[in-house]
Amino acid sequence: MAGTAAVVAVPSPAAPPTDTPAGRDKPEAAPPPRKPSGPRPLYVGTYTSVEGGGTGIRLASYDPESGRITGSGTLTGVPDPSYLAVHPDGRTLYAVDEREDGGVTAVRLADRRVLGTRSTGGAGPCHLSVHPSGRWLLSANYGSGSVAVHPIDASGALGERTDLVTHSSPPPGPGQQGPHAHQFLTSPDGGHVLAVDLGTDTVYTYRLDRAKGTLAEVARARTRPGAGPRHLTFHPGGRYAYLANEVDDTVAVCAYEPGSGRLTVGEPQSTGSGGGTNYPAQVLVTANGRYAFLANRGHNSLARYAVEDGGARLRLLGTVPVGGDFPRQIAFSPDGRLLFAANQRSGTVTVFRVDADRGELRLTGEPFASPVAVCTLPL
Repeated sequence: MAGTAAVVAVPSPAAPPTDTPAGRDKPEAAPPPRKPSGPRPLYVGTYTSVEGGGTGIRLASYDPESGRITGSGTLTGVPDPSYLAVHPDGRTLYAVDEREDGGVTAVRLADRRVLGTRSTGGAGPCHLSVHPSGRWLLSANYGSGSVAVHPIDASGALGERTDLVTHSSPPPGPGQQGPHAHQFLTSPDGGHVLAVDLGTDTVYTYRLDRAKGTLAEVARARTRPGAGPRHLTFHPGGRYAYLANEVDDTVAVCAYEPGSGRLTVGEPQSTGSGGGTNYPAQVLVTANGRYAFLANRGHNSLARYAVEDGGARLRLLGTVPVGGDFPRQIAFSPDGRLLFAANQRSGTVTVFRVDADRGELRLTGEPFASPVAVCTLPL
């Protein structure tokens, strides 16, 4: 375990007016996750164009009790599917094609039929997410520093791109040659979409026109120069978020104002890596909002944090070895009882049992071998 670190907090965001559009658009609270029974599907993303890489999206299943993973083949025909997401109705899978001529691909899960691929209008798309309405796919082009929007039809297939925004300002941060959009996600209130750009040290907030699929920038949040923000995760309360900064090996608490979409980035704090070479990848927060976990690439650990003061504070509890090399992405099972880590360099997926009441992680069984595992999607 690493030593504890000082608690860091950010100011509470101002409460939004009750008559704002964001207030009207706020979705109803989700029902508690059901307890699964029997094997559940697991999809593993990879790189197909690198030596020793995969040949497509790895198909597998997992036991929700033991965490044991069993492979069942590969879905071919999707190049470099390095990030995966599923439609809210659970019927369609989406993958980025992380290539110079970037694309996004839709796959119908019932028969695993590829429904088609659309251009993202940029290079090296590395992240995508589905808007909660199920009508729009959001993707981030790392190589060209842009974000794209695609419509989703009733079958789950993608239409032609409705918008593309390139992050032309502010200038790139120290050591960066240009913008590098790394994530594109929807805020918990549903009123805004946020793009995290590692190259410009900025998180951009946009208003998405839900009728046209177009973006209008409404706010920007800057990290300290050279932080290299990579991944943002919201607290279930919707008023705070946690930002993993890849380049300077830190994590930060952010305050979020639903009415304006404005994000305020707090002071950087420790990832538990001890100052060695480390690149934080992704943060997860338990559904009860009490604990957060951070994937550390290099230190090859999962940092554990207690979430305090309603989400405004992170307190480092320590680290747990991830059981693999270079955990690029982590994901909870739908019921939150398991955590999956995709370990890129060891080509493995490790699984942890999550104690959401104590914030503890316990490794379950042997790692699952999957070439250049960079993303898992447990359903």
